[in-house]
Amino acid sequence: MRLILGSGSPRRKELLAQIGVVADDIRPPDINEDPHKNELPRPYCTRIAREKATAVQADDDDIVLCADTTVALGRRIMGKPVDAGEAAQFMFAMSGRRHKVITAVAVRRGAQMWERDVVTTVQMKRLSDEEMNAYLATNDWQGKAGGYGIQGPAGALIPWISGSFTAVVGLPLAETAGLLQAAGYPMWKERA
Repeated sequence: MRLILGSGSPRRKELLAQIGVVADDIRPPDINEDPHKNELPRPYCTRIAREKATAVQADDDDIVLCADTTVALGRRIMGKPVDAGEAAQFMFAMSGRRHKVITAVAVRRGAQMWERDVVTTVQMKRLSDEEMNAYLATNDWQGKAGGYGIQGPAGALIPWISGSFTAVVGLPLAETAGLLQAAGYPMWKERA
C-alpha cells in the first residue's frame, strides 16, 4: 500500500508532515477546474476534489488523497487570480466582509471513496490602497484561491476566523486523518 498525494501544493505536503504523514508519491492530476454554469461553491469544491481523486492513476491497494480549496463570497466562486488586477478585485470584494473558505477532501482506495468538506468563515479587515499595493507586491496571491493564503503575508489582513485554520491553508487535518484511517492508512501506528 502506498499513499499518493494528488496535489502539487507545497502547503498540503507541509500540513501532512505536521501529522507525520509523508506521501510515497506526488501525482497532481490534470483536470478541468472550471465551474459548471450556476454551480454553487460547496458542490463545486466537492466535485473537483472527487474528480481529482478519480483522475490520479493508482494501483487498487494504493490510497489516493486529493483536496480542493475554494473561496466563496456569497454564491461567487473566487478561483486563483490570473493576474494582480484580478487578485486586487477579489481582495477588495472581500475587504471588510466575511467570506467562506471551503476545502473538500477525497480519499480513494480502489473503487471506494471517502469524502468530507469543511466550511470556515473568514473575516478580512477593511483594506486601504496602501495595504493592497503592499500585499500585491509580495506576489503571495499567485496560485491561491481568492488571491490570498492565510499562512503568508495576508494573515495580517485576517483578524478573525470561525472554523478550521488548516482547512483555510488547504487541508483540514482532523478530517483528513479520519478519512485516511477509514481507508486503512496506519495513521497512529508504526508504518512498516
